[in-house]
Amino acid sequence: FFLSQNLENKTTGKLQKQICQVVLDRFEKQYTMELGDTWISVRDVLTYPLCWQYAVLLNKFSQSTELENILRVKGYHPAFQGPLPYLPASLKCYIRRTPGRFPAQKHQAGKLKEYYLLNAASLLPVLALEVKDGEDVLDLCAAPGGKSVAMLQCAYPGNFHCNEYDDLRSRWLKQTIESFIPDPLISLITVSKLDGRQIGDLKPELYDKVLVDAPCSNDRSWLFSSDIQQATLRLIQRKELPSLQFQLLRSAIKALRPGGSLVYSTCTLSKAENSDVINLILNSCSNVTPVDISEVAKAVSQEFTFLSGTQQHELLVLPEKGRAWGPMYIAKLKKI
Repeated sequence: FFLSQNLENKTTGKLQKQICQVVLDRFEKQYTMELGDTWISVRDVLTYPLCWQYAVLLNKFSQSTELENILRVKGYHPAFQGPLPYLPASLKCYIRRTPGRFPAQKHQAGKLKEYYLLNAASLLPVLALEVKDGEDVLDLCAAPGGKSVAMLQCAYPGNFHCNEYDDLRSRWLKQTIESFIPDPLISLITVSKLDGRQIGDLKPELYDKVLVDAPCSNDRSWLFSSDIQQATLRLIQRKELPSLQFQLLRSAIKALRPGGSLVYSTCTLSKAENSDVINLILNSCSNVTPVDISEVAKAVSQEFTFLSGTQQHELLVLPEKGRAWGPMYIAKLKKI
């Protein structure tokens, strides 16, 4: 089931040393309370990277039938096959049940990459957003760029605005776009470094679709913080994240045209950063309404595990062995 014993022995010690006890203790307390027994199986996956899986998102701008054949031979199959409400034929993503990582491709100037490695759950916000050709789209917190690339696999927006406030991450985003998107299409893409909280005031009612893939407690990476001081600081600052996420959503709603929709996503299990933020928005903004996305979950339930008991406008992907995708929270709202 796992990778070869040799690789496992070689890396287990290193990986176990990397688990940050301060973060694990805090998660243990919070998530036992929020998720109950479910947390035990989720924790087993999050704290053991050798069982993590990686999906292969194909780049339609650098197509290779040979690559699809190689993936099939290696036991990969299409991630999305169910009767999804929205699944463009041009979006091709391959996964397999066994852990391990397909070799990554290096960035080469002037040469497009053939695929992007990612957590398959990262594509669910893109599928929920349902971008159509000609629509004006804003990716509010776009780095490192995987969701932007995925949206461009699905459709050709009229105007595509990718924003990333952080300087280093903004450079990463630009490189991702250069690695995957051909020149004629890059001219349709605006990359900016604006404060996402101000975009709504700067560009009111300009977009048909907005993705808010918000800064959050990244549960997977936080568990492996190598610097205890940094980890402790992160946990203190964690309390401020819901306020930032709320402000980003308020800004996104202002930037949306009436009738437009937005998807909010995070890669944390934290209720304070997920449903609590969405409930606060729904209670304080009279011009938005929740959108039912339960059909998305039904269509992909063979490959993804979801937390039960969530509301119809939200999903929470829970990692489990053999389906180690997530955590990924997704909620959809429409401006009226």
